[in-house]
Amino acid sequence: MACVVVGGTFDPLHDGHRALLKKACELSNGGGLLIGLTSDRMAKNKSHKVDDYRTRYNAIMELTSAQGIKPEIIKLDDPYGPTLRDDFDYIVVSPETYPTALRINEIREENGMRPIEIVLVDYILADDGLPISSSRISRGEIDEHGRVLKQPQ
Repeated sequence: MACVVVGGTFDPLHDGHRALLKKACELSNGGGLLIGLTSDRMAKNKSHKVDDYRTRYNAIMELTSAQGIKPEIIKLDDPYGPTLRDDFDYIVVSPETYPTALRINEIREENGMRPIEIVLVDYILADDGLPISSSRISRGEIDEHGRVLKQPQ
């Protein structure tokens, strides 16, 4: 059984997020899964409007419960959360958050801690061949499954 960590804003919850969370659930294999969910304060820095913390929390719980996993979800007020103090076997990241995972391991090693194994989940591509992203969804270019709604200008 593994102890797995993953973090993000997860809004709107799209197929890329689903792939990330599915991989985290698989790796936990009945062990511990900790999901760091961006706080409302931290989410205000996003380029698009983000649902409130409770709405995002409930969406993640619904998704992970369908996988047979009941994760611990904590509020993130910084990019690192508990990864700088607690031990985890895996950190699941997207290409966008991969540099943060590298930095986490640098800091951990500086502090005499063992690194966390980084599991990179590649982008899920929309029908137009570009990555599904929350900002593209909020601009109305694609839906949460990557179906093109309008061509970018």
